[in-house]
Amino acid sequence: MIDFNKSIFENKQKQITPFLAAHRGVNGANIPCNTLLAYKIAIDQGADIIEIDVAKSKDGEYFAFHPGMEFAYLKTGKTVAEMSAEDVASTPILNNDEAKTHYRIPTLAETFAFLKDKVYINVDKFQTDIKGITEQIRNAHVEKQVIVKSDPIEEKIREIEKYAPDLMFMPFVKHVDRITDRLRGSVNCIGVEALFDSESDEVAGRRYIDAMHDNELLVWGNSIVYDENAVLSAGMTDDISLERGGEYGWGKLLGLGFDIIQTDWLLAAKQYFNLLLS
Repeated sequence: MIDFNKSIFENKQKQITPFLAAHRGVNGANIPCNTLLAYKIAIDQGADIIEIDVAKSKDGEYFAFHPGMEFAYLKTGKTVAEMSAEDVASTPILNNDEAKTHYRIPTLAETFAFLKDKVYINVDKFQTDIKGITEQIRNAHVEKQVIVKSDPIEEKIREIEKYAPDLMFMPFVKHVDRITDRLRGSVNCIGVEALFDSESDEVAGRRYIDAMHDNELLVWGNSIVYDENAVLSAGMTDDISLERGGEYGWGKLLGLGFDIIQTDWLLAAKQYFNLLLS
């Protein structure tokens, strides 16, 4: 059970296996991603973190939807940014076979209300509207649950310092640098999301990860594959974990010391780690 009055580092220290982040909830077949049911399934299957996306309608309503994926899930010929909130809320989401479902895109406020006091919430696309999304987070009173991310560029860091210095923050990092030192004291930096092409990359190395742990900082890795040409974790993926065995993907990330693994196959990953403990 997560105690949101303690730090995420303290909560993570209670368990040996990584925190598992459910990418857009758990979805498939007739149940689309980024829906309340997808989030419920993730909670039921034991997610520690649920990753959600944020898009904004042309009249200013925030929705839990991945911008740019309208062509796959809506096929309206318009993006959410080109639609009114009424149109977004009434548009059916398509299932895996591109058939219309009764599911609709939830607002960000509805999503926060549903997830409140249940799991950590990784709000993706935060850097597209730091001020506005932060206001949504505060209105929902989920500050202790939300993890936000951004590229570690000065313009974005300054916005976070201004509007969201208390929110749990993780910069995306590809190279070892002193970004966590730069952030210490000015924002609530809880660690980094490491993006790497090779196991030999420093951000995937035990020396770097152990140093992060010594400073009570967490390291997030990704086993998801949203594009085979843009794999985020040097082949330590959901795909290879399911094809050859968890030790080739999820287990390698654990062995390197990663604290959080984002996956599209939550239950399989959970079962793999549970077997390690048995």
